[in-house]
Amino acid sequence: MLKEFKDFAMKGNLVDIAVGFVMGAAFKAVVTSFTGGIVSPLVGLIFNSDFKDLKYVVKDGVADEAGKVVGEVAVLYGDFITNIIDFVIVAFVMFMVIKGINKTKKKEEPAPEAPKGPSQEDLLTEIRDLLSKK
Repeated sequence: MLKEFKDFAMKGNLVDIAVGFVMGAAFKAVVTSFTGGIVSPLVGLIFNSDFKDLKYVVKDGVADEAGKVVGEVAVLYGDFITNIIDFVIVAFVMFMVIKGINKTKKKEEPAPEAPKGPSQEDLLTEIRDLLSKK
């Protein structure tokens, strides 16, 4: 059973998936940094606020003695939109990587067609000729 597990774990596809997962996670961090540090501030200029802090307040909270707002209920749509932008960028880049990999793979040549035997008419003609000789 241990040998079967080792064979399974060391298959090329599983190792490729693991490497892809680690690279994808690292790339996600780069994209998040790009979106949070470059895209969000530029879009935030439009709204005159930090883009990630955009929210729709459903219920106002009250400030406690430390000045922190407590009890506020809000829809954080700026953070949601930032995450959607992150996803679209990562998905597009992964699509382009897979498309590039597929172009570099050798295309498999189609299997040669099996030689065709004689047609039904040929066989019937042959049988007729054999019978007529007798």
